[in-house]
Order: sequence, then C-alpha cells, then structure tokens
Amino acid sequence: MAHTRISMYQPPNINPTQAAIAYGCRALPKLNEELQSKDLLTRQKALMALCDLMHDPEHIYVAIKTGCLENLRALLKDPNHLVRIKATEVLSIMAAHNIGREGFLEHDIISALSSLLNDSQPICRVNTHLAFKHLAQLPSGALAIVNSGLIPSLVLQLHTEHESIQELLLDTLAACLLEDANEALASRAVPFLKELLLSNNENIRTKAAATLTAVSIPLEGKKQVCQYDVIPLLVHLLKDSVEEVRANAAGALMYATVTTEGKYAALDAEAIHPLLSLLSSNLIKARLNAIKALTMLAEAPEGRKLLQVQVPIFRVLEMDRSKAVQRAAQVAIKVIEWKP
Repeated sequence: MAHTRISMYQPPNINPTQAAIAYGCRALPKLNEELQSKDLLTRQKALMALCDLMHDPEHIYVAIKTGCLENLRALLKDPNHLVRIKATEVLSIMAAHNIGREGFLEHDIISALSSLLNDSQPICRVNTHLAFKHLAQLPSGALAIVNSGLIPSLVLQLHTEHESIQELLLDTLAACLLEDANEALASRAVPFLKELLLSNNENIRTKAAATLTAVSIPLEGKKQVCQYDVIPLLVHLLKDSVEEVRANAAGALMYATVTTEGKYAALDAEAIHPLLSLLSSNLIKARLNAIKALTMLAEAPEGRKLLQVQVPIFRVLEMDRSKAVQRAAQVAIKVIEWKP
C-alpha cells in the first residue's frame, strides 16, 4: 500500500528571500502593494523580486506606470539598512535603461537619492552613485544633476570616498561638467582632480584625466589648470603605461593650451616630444587629441619652430583611416607652415 511522504526539502528554484511574483499583468501591481507593507520581511522580499524584474525595460515601464517609483522614494528613508540597499539597487538597475532615466526626471528621484550620499552603508552609497552615473549618460539627466545643486557635494566626495566610489563619481562628473562646470570650479575640482592623476589605480587616472578635460573647456577651467600647475603633470601622463590615460591627458592639454599661459606652460614642460609619440597610437582618440594639442602649441612661435621639421609626420596623417584625424592633420599643417 502506498504511503504519503512529505519531502523535507523545498521545491526546486524557489528563493525564500524573494516575494512570490503574481502571474502576468498582476505581477508589478502586487509588488507595488507589498512595497507599502508595514511588515519588514514583505518589503524586503518585494525589493528582491524587483531587482530581478527591472532588467527588462518593459517591466520598468509598467513599474513606473503603477507608481513603484513613488514607493521606492519613500523606502530610501527606511530605517532598515537592507531595505535602503535594495531600494537603491532597484533604482540603479532602472537607471541603466532610458525609460528608467526618464522616469527619474519625471518623479524627481535625484533629490531623494541625494539624501543617501552620506549613508552609513557603503553598498548603499555605491548603488546611489551608480544610479547617478547612469542618469548622467543622458544630457538632460546630467543637466538635472547640475541643477539639483549636487556638484559641490560630489566634488567633495572625490576627496573622501574609497576608490570604487571615486570611479563612479568621476564618470558622473565628466558627463555633468560638459553641461556646466562653474559649480565644480568653485568647489576646488581642479586640485582634487590633480591629486587623483597621481593615483596608483589606472582606472582612476584615466577617469580623472577625462574629467579634467571636461573641466578645462570653459576659460575659468583653463586658468585654474595653469594656476594649480596641472600641466606638467599632464605632460608626465603622456608617458603613462596605459594608453587610455595618455589619450585623455592629451585631451586635457588640448583645451588647456588654448590660452597663451597654457601654451608656454606646456612648452616649458617639454610636451611636444611625448605628444609626437602619440601620433602613432592605435587609438583614434589619442592621435586626434595629440594633433589638436600640437596645433595649439604651434600657435606659439617657439612651438611652431620646433614643429616645422615634423610636417612630414602630419602629411602621413592626412591619409589616416579616420576622417577626423585627416582634417585635424590638415589644420595642423596650415598652422605650422603659417608665416607672419
């Protein structure tokens, strides 16, 4: 005779830490209700389930329409650290998609997230900065971060946060400063970035040089790069072992040498030879930035004199596979061969 036996093991593929997801179109509305539950475990399980679902842009769209963003905003203030961590994780996943970034702007998620910049939980801060990094990839998102008044706080955190967060900060700032660099310049961004150019972490050196490029676009940025004696350090980075660092350092020099003070600071630091070495780089960006920086230096009589014997190199670059490099080489030749 058969006997009924109940297994001691849970059914396969069941995650006890995650809320059961309702079938079809009821899934997200049910999870949205559970986000508002007074029971801590219910809120935590709902957030765990959302972390899985938000990788799909269609689910993000439905989540926004059902009001999940408003409830996630409220959960950012939850006293339980796991709830805050998972809420920021959900938001960082949503921000990786365009529909999520647009939802952030419509529901003012930036100001809610900003309250977690100094959260006691490092993972919570990482998720917050990851969300800002994704949001800043959208020009309107970068501008919204600037307009929210967060730039001074983000610049200050370059000096206080650990390396993994510094990398995210630099990505965010590089995008935001292309929109408006004034607040960053007023918050001592240039000396902070100068310190990061000396980092042993190649990712930080790369991103710091890229951010310095963005901050050097306005005239005040060019002045501060000279004021804080950053140009000799950028010239030193032209010989860095990492090609991306060399390319970004050339980009920063390209803008910094627009002014007369910047030109002569670069010439005094002997920038021409390492810039010429970059002309044979495999990176289009490196060749382009180096040509433009050399063109700036050729506007000074001393620079033009040194570069006149290098015109054959630029002639070769007129046949480069990149149209942008070809055009830049043609301009460089005109400047180098110009006679008063």
